[in-house]
Amino acid sequence: MPNTDTTATSKPVIDVRTIQPHERHPTIFGMIDALVPGASFFIVSDHAPRPLHDQLEIRYPGQFSWDYVEDGPQVWRIEIGRLTGEGGATEEHLCNCGGH
Repeated sequence: MPNTDTTATSKPVIDVRTIQPHERHPTIFGMIDALVPGASFFIVSDHAPRPLHDQLEIRYPGQFSWDYVEDGPQVWRIEIGRLTGEGGATEEHLCNCGGH
């Protein structure tokens, strides 16, 4: 089960360092799909999550915010928030994280 602790602000946190690589993007996109407008969550990573950001923009153009809370070099913390739109992407999961 992924680590989905909450911060002091009671927003969910997904620490991808605790998740198997092939489960990371599906876990994150599951959380993204469940967000209602105005809600957000944090991800924590040991590398810059640029491919995830690109996928977010492709799947949900203009629907989400992406704010770096911590920008490396050891840890990256990003707050992802839903701006508009409905959950549930219709595209296939497009990434290079293991062919899952």
